[in-house]
Amino acid sequence: MSAPAPEQGELVRAVSRWQIVGLSINDVIGSGIYLLPAATVALLGPLSLWAVLLAGVAVTLLVLCYAQAASYFDQPGGSYLYAREAFGRYAGFQVGWMIWLTRISSAAALGNGLADAVSRFWPAAGAGGWRLLVVVGSLALLTGINVIGVRSAARTGVVLVIAKLVPLLLFVVVGLFFMDWSLAFAGTAPDLGDLPNLGQAALLLLFAYAGFENIPAAAGEFRNPRRDVPFALITMIALVTLIYAAVQVVAMGTLPGLAQSATPLADAAARFGGEGLALVLTIGAVVSIFGTTSNTVMLGPRFLFALARDGFGPKFLARVHPRFRTPAAAILVQGVLSVALALSGSFEKLALLSMVTRLLAYIGTAAAVLVLAHRRRDNPNALRLPGGPLIPILALLLSLGLLGSASASNLLAVAAAALVGTVIYLFPRKAET
Repeated sequence: MSAPAPEQGELVRAVSRWQIVGLSINDVIGSGIYLLPAATVALLGPLSLWAVLLAGVAVTLLVLCYAQAASYFDQPGGSYLYAREAFGRYAGFQVGWMIWLTRISSAAALGNGLADAVSRFWPAAGAGGWRLLVVVGSLALLTGINVIGVRSAARTGVVLVIAKLVPLLLFVVVGLFFMDWSLAFAGTAPDLGDLPNLGQAALLLLFAYAGFENIPAAAGEFRNPRRDVPFALITMIALVTLIYAAVQVVAMGTLPGLAQSATPLADAAARFGGEGLALVLTIGAVVSIFGTTSNTVMLGPRFLFALARDGFGPKFLARVHPRFRTPAAAILVQGVLSVALALSGSFEKLALLSMVTRLLAYIGTAAAVLVLAHRRRDNPNALRLPGGPLIPILALLLSLGLLGSASASNLLAVAAAALVGTVIYLFPRKAET
């Protein structure tokens, strides 16, 4: 028997469990893995590998909070939905609003990052018309794919996951045969009393693992979101932590002067595999950035769509395309804004908000889990975390601590964004039913 056709205004549930796993990996493994080894060693020296593993454990606390929250809902919205249901419409709106701003700046930044990566072997893409073509073309292509349908976007994401993982796995497998284990843990350990340095390192590592929070935003288009989203998130964090640790230790053990390298994986690969392997890693960086951009373009508009359905913003943003069954208007609006921001050069100002706004989403979700677990304690199908409230409390304290390490300028920028959001919130229209 064929599945019933979706009703008018209903999103099509087309994405399977393993596609969600692929999308979640795609959204986390991006440009960060190609910069993480050098930057981490510069800040933490021989403790870098342990810091990467510790960061994976810490982020797992946050991932488990999202997994539990996702098990309560099959609607789109993610962090916005959880904060709204736990603390009311205003809290939910502010979380959703600033996460969407982060998605725009992320897409803009990644578009420029893609042009920078391509310019390593195509110098013309570094400036002028060819750079314009790469930035606009990549964002326009991915916007079009997402308008056509989430199924095509999900398949694109899974293909990109495979394409981005192969160079990393090749780097690890080949590099292990050329490891100098004494080099991997050489150097001077950092001063553990230097809190600004440690805070910077913590935010850097968080950035490398960030992105997992976007997956629940498209839950309305997953086949069984209450079951599949928690599975995908937990599977993803285990795989990503393993990959990050392996890449980190190989880079540390094969490239002297790792901390000074602008392209650490390509430089390390050139030492033990020649320029051919270095080119593979460079192409991997391009694919990785493109893949992360794909997920950003796919998942970001779902926050805007969810906000519009609740009455915030123009009504057309809450419409589902009659043929493709996607929030096409929201996708196109984000695409246009991302392109404009990428070309204006002012995207750095919004990019400064990215980590702080993510932390606000993490704080909101961890706190929401404490409330939702109490309200929905009789739900037999909900994910139950070991230790009861212990994991959400630890995740909340972790996020608050990281927020405290943010610069004053970032915090002021977030306050300004929240003020703009408040003005929008004060003039709602009737929500979609």
